[in-house]
Amino acid sequence: MTALFCADYRVLLVCRPGLLPTYVCATSPSLLSPKRVDHILGCPPARMLLLVGPSVYSESRLEALQKQVQTLIPHIASLDAIFIHLVLTPSANAERTLSSDETQYKKTLDSILAYGDDVARPETRQTCGSTAKNGIYVLPRPGSISPWSSKATDIARMCHLGDYVQRLERGVYFHATLSNGSPLSEDDWKHISYFLYDRMTQIIQPNPPVESDIVFAAQPRPLRTIPLANLSSDEAKRALQEANVTLGLALTEDEIDYLISAYVSGPDAIARDPTDAELFMFAQVNSEHCRHKIFNANWTIDGVQQEKSLFDMIRNTERSVQGKHTISAYSDNAAVFDGYEAPRFAPGPGSVYTSAKEHMPILVKVETHNHPTAVSPFPGAATGSGGEIRDEGAVGRGSKPKAGLAGFTVSNLLIPDYLRPWETDFGKPVHIASSLDIMIEGPLGAAAFNNEFGRPALAGKYCIFPGLDDVLCHLQGISAPFQKPFPFRKQRGTFEGTINQL
Repeated sequence: MTALFCADYRVLLVCRPGLLPTYVCATSPSLLSPKRVDHILGCPPARMLLLVGPSVYSESRLEALQKQVQTLIPHIASLDAIFIHLVLTPSANAERTLSSDETQYKKTLDSILAYGDDVARPETRQTCGSTAKNGIYVLPRPGSISPWSSKATDIARMCHLGDYVQRLERGVYFHATLSNGSPLSEDDWKHISYFLYDRMTQIIQPNPPVESDIVFAAQPRPLRTIPLANLSSDEAKRALQEANVTLGLALTEDEIDYLISAYVSGPDAIARDPTDAELFMFAQVNSEHCRHKIFNANWTIDGVQQEKSLFDMIRNTERSVQGKHTISAYSDNAAVFDGYEAPRFAPGPGSVYTSAKEHMPILVKVETHNHPTAVSPFPGAATGSGGEIRDEGAVGRGSKPKAGLAGFTVSNLLIPDYLRPWETDFGKPVHIASSLDIMIEGPLGAAAFNNEFGRPALAGKYCIFPGLDDVLCHLQGISAPFQKPFPFRKQRGTFEGTINQL
């Protein structure tokens, strides 16, 4: 591969032999002739290299994606996708080193980035790096670092590229050809964008990436204070209510009253202005996710206060057996209960591996990841499994994740050309995936995270459950009721510590 660079341009495209090199300006791209390339070889190097990578999809998966896209835009004759590798270097010297095919460091980098199949069409590689009329770029959200980037950058450092590679990042370039010869408009790309990228973690844009798309260079905002101390209680409350909206804290009225008492009017008020950081921390620590305020709240139904909160109802199962066989429940990241005698193969005296029978408590964890899986099924389900692995590994000092399963409860699948007699299309909000997409991508995401971590996903559960709300909304003539999927992951592990280590 050949690398060229110029100070006038922010991004450098490195092509495979036989293809014209492409320079990409932050405002206007152009394909340069060999004469122009020779003329600018003496310019200082750019900061970010863009390396054309392998195909994103196998031929069969690309064909399946093409058929999905054609259901929305029939005149798309073909669709192709290749990875683009973005190489951020710490210095001009490092840039020059990685721009020469003759250096050992460039050869090492090429070997790291050589993976997967390569079935891309020539026109895809030729147009990559320019603002092609039928091309689009998918990149990680600015300010974020993708999981691929973390792994690839670590590998580069372990391969002695630490002085030359500051960070490796990856995006995707899509290129379409049309049967009628017309270009795809920006609205066309938006129409099919759901099939092309993850809206939670990625962006899609017509222009090639520049450094600012990858590196979040904004300066940290200064610490701000919300003036309350010199105000009356009513004035302070109005000021805090305004900050609640401005900062997006989602504080409830009783939380605002608590803060006013703590900072201004209470008997032990600290008599100073709160900072925005303090308010953010208070809002997060006291969120439903952390505090389970609704789950722990008292419930009054038809004027009668109920004996148990929602959380008490969940705990009631364990209480009904009076804690028998329970070592830890509702007090840590996962639960531990009595297990059995089992052989464990582990290092013994002198660091020699031996097998010995030990008591093996059992570790269990269940977690839902409803909203992320609804918006973006594959990564949403994957991170749900990852969160459980984290929680399992955080119990005591001897917990070990072993295996998992994934379950999904969704609305009617509405499989094209295979509608069942009991299925009704209740509609769905535009920002969430269909039940069919969730059931295609969600199990793959959950299994992928499990298996790649080394903890296999052994089983799964699937259920169609159009909720009562769906039916009622349909009967009332509402066209788009909310259908919330209910994916869950259940994990099993062992605990090899002692009870007093929990």
